[in-house]
Amino acid sequence: MPTNTKTITLECTFCGHQEPMRTFGGACPKCGEVIVEARYDLDALRASQWAETVSRRRPHLWRYHEVLPIYDTDNIVSLGEGHSPLIKSRALAAALGLKNLYIKDERQGPTASFKDRQATVAISALKEMGVDEVVVASTGNVAIAYAAYGARAGIKLWAFFPALAPNDKLREVAVYGAEVIKTTGTYDQTKALAQQFAASRGIFLDKGIKSVAAIEAMKTMAYEIAEQLTWELGAPSSGVPWRSPDWFLQGVSGGMGPIGVGKGFREMRTLGLVDRLPQFGMIQSSGCAPMVDAFMRGQRVATPVENPQTVIATLATGAPGRAYELLYDYVQENGGYFVSASDEEAFQAIRTLARNDGISVEPATGVTFAGLFKLVRQRVIKPDDVVVVNCSGHTLPVEKTILGEQWQKQVDLASAPTTPSLPPEDALMNAIDMVGKRARRVVVIEDNVEAARLMHRILQTRDDTEIRLAHNGAAGLALIRAWRPDMVITDLMMPDVDGFAVVREMKADPALADIPIIVVSAKELTKTSSATCRCCCKRARS
Repeated sequence: MPTNTKTITLECTFCGHQEPMRTFGGACPKCGEVIVEARYDLDALRASQWAETVSRRRPHLWRYHEVLPIYDTDNIVSLGEGHSPLIKSRALAAALGLKNLYIKDERQGPTASFKDRQATVAISALKEMGVDEVVVASTGNVAIAYAAYGARAGIKLWAFFPALAPNDKLREVAVYGAEVIKTTGTYDQTKALAQQFAASRGIFLDKGIKSVAAIEAMKTMAYEIAEQLTWELGAPSSGVPWRSPDWFLQGVSGGMGPIGVGKGFREMRTLGLVDRLPQFGMIQSSGCAPMVDAFMRGQRVATPVENPQTVIATLATGAPGRAYELLYDYVQENGGYFVSASDEEAFQAIRTLARNDGISVEPATGVTFAGLFKLVRQRVIKPDDVVVVNCSGHTLPVEKTILGEQWQKQVDLASAPTTPSLPPEDALMNAIDMVGKRARRVVVIEDNVEAARLMHRILQTRDDTEIRLAHNGAAGLALIRAWRPDMVITDLMMPDVDGFAVVREMKADPALADIPIIVVSAKELTKTSSATCRCCCKRARS
């Protein structure tokens, strides 16, 4: 059903300025804020008995399309996502002394995580906008979902991953035909590189929490939970048709999920569907917990964690920015708590949940359950509270055999200042071995003569390796086309034809597209990392 007459207004979360979504330029024109929220004509929906209309629709995410940022439903790109089960815990709930513990099982989405919600809304919005290519930085689940939905919509995806992202997740992204770039930096450094790449190519950059589609997509969990709890427990005595939980718990990194869920419950209260908003339990890995640290100090602004110390890549956002301020305000108004759990506690929680309720979850959800255990022990959560935990993703392995080994490019951002790094020779050799151990013919493109000599010397330590050098991108591309090497190592920042252009040209040529590429850069991505954020090859000359 087309909805071309629909009115969608965007409101700045900082100054309150409003403007039509169709004219939005990516930031508030009044104050420059990039986190904005969509506003709909909720009064008209309430008057039309919208909830009754929704209840007669097929149970999937797009049953709520009137409150999602799409003008024409013909542009929806769907794989059947949404309305994941709300499973009542039995054994684990009894062990915790909780009467009503529910698990929102997002593992059962098309790509096995709650990021399918974000992908269906974001890709549908991009299709409506006429976008055919998009860049995203991800620790795994976002890129997998975007790759799947992008493939369905015919939208090309460039996916940038930090060092800790599991290779299995990268392989799955590549299965869908996306371009995969893995860095050796943190998630925040990787986001900076993705932004730079998108700007250099003029490609649309999905900004996660700053994306309207992301927040709007995650609020659909709130709508579903309110409906499902009513089926489970009946309507509340206050007379509203749907029910809010007492608590909603989620492991948080950037904070996108609960920000969207909170918006969903606020909309439902305006629509007269629920009578209150739930308290939020925000759980972070203790190795990267800027929100928890700020909350415990009573601060509305979080101090960034420059060097995350967690192996759970999906929770390794060290700089949450204004997202934390929005969550802090929500907790101050509606109640809630921020708590951290260690990686060890998270993995123990995974085993506990699997052995008690038969549900195997990803590490980010393990952190959430470890936080739940703490909140129960601390009596923050009471036995009679209705608690919903977002089970954000599955532990299922992804495809290991389809692609072979020539499916990713390596971008070396080096380590954060306090993390020990490998010597230059070892770091480069590790990168080479990761991309292709059998590469014997190697082209090195480097505009700095000393760095080129260093790479040549390092590569000569490999048996039977032939190396040819080019000192600019144009010469390098000519050499690659003429010689057809087994591997290319290229500088990122060069005048005229840079490393991005080399990658682009190679990927566009079917004869060169499968050649593995290692991209190295001396580009400083953050002010705090200026002394060490260099590629392993160039560190020797500093």
